[in-house]
Amino acid sequence: MCLYGDMRERRLGTHGPQITVIGFGAWEAGGDAWGPNESESSVVGAIRASLDAGMSWIDTAEVYGQGVSETLVGKAVADRRDSALLFTKVAPSPEGTGFRPEEVRRAAEASLGRLGVDVLDLYQLHWPDGSGVPLEETWGAMAGLVEAGTVRWIGVSNFDRELIERCRAIHHVDSLQQEFSPLVPEDRDLIRWCGEIGTGVLSYSPLGAGLLTGRYTREGLATIDDWRRDELLGDAGHVDRVFALIEGMRPVAEELGVSLAQLALAWNWHQPGVTAAIAGSRSASHVKANAEAGDLGLDEATLARLDAFKGSVAGLLTNRLRLEHLSRDQARRAIV
Repeated sequence: MCLYGDMRERRLGTHGPQITVIGFGAWEAGGDAWGPNESESSVVGAIRASLDAGMSWIDTAEVYGQGVSETLVGKAVADRRDSALLFTKVAPSPEGTGFRPEEVRRAAEASLGRLGVDVLDLYQLHWPDGSGVPLEETWGAMAGLVEAGTVRWIGVSNFDRELIERCRAIHHVDSLQQEFSPLVPEDRDLIRWCGEIGTGVLSYSPLGAGLLTGRYTREGLATIDDWRRDELLGDAGHVDRVFALIEGMRPVAEELGVSLAQLALAWNWHQPGVTAAIAGSRSASHVKANAEAGDLGLDEATLARLDAFKGSVAGLLTNRLRLEHLSRDQARRAIV
């Protein structure tokens, strides 16, 4: 395993910064979708623990707790700005500030204020706009923020290839943030393509929203009382796939002497096109354990073994997830 601070690094796309292969996700820090925060200090402590464990970047968004997450991230890095790259996102209205050029600029200024910084390292469009605002106008405003020095790099999240191509015609897309895990592997080709064109990929929910950690038994799922209850656990087929994957991964994890979560995270950043994985938690001990996956090398034989049973489980997927991909993202757009 790794020593803290020895995590592997990669460049985010062609022009982006060097970042660690595991970063801290501050969605939970919003204190809404995942349930209320135990305390402000405990969340700030978990964020600080991520930096102490070697993670070099933090991902947040204006809609996570309607600014709460960004505010807590700002407090956590107030005296250590040089050790943390800050990534955040603007969302379409009505959940977010909106994608009109003036709204994008206003949202960036608001995020700067909550984070307590002078420049945003990576600014991202959280999900595609459905209100009719032309993407070209929105992306042009994002490029303008780079030119003005308000942000250093710009990216997108939950975008498909056609939308990314439209952005690329105006300004390079530094990153794509996309859901990707052994449980949700559908965008493998998109992610690989991004790697080929010089767009970095940050994978979110690499642990299947916490379900691939092995923390829960089937009976224990009844204790979950957050967004996952309706979005994920109401689908019996999805639950079956979760436990099939866990049982396939468990012997590999045991042979390597690592946890299921560490194995899933390492698998993720070993995939073609993936630059780094986002791992969120409000527990300092979980954060430290996640960081250790950033120096867990998996050889070709191990990856092939994992892909073999992952492929068999993926065969259980119906077309529903693919057909409803956009609607699912829209349904979850205020929280992912």
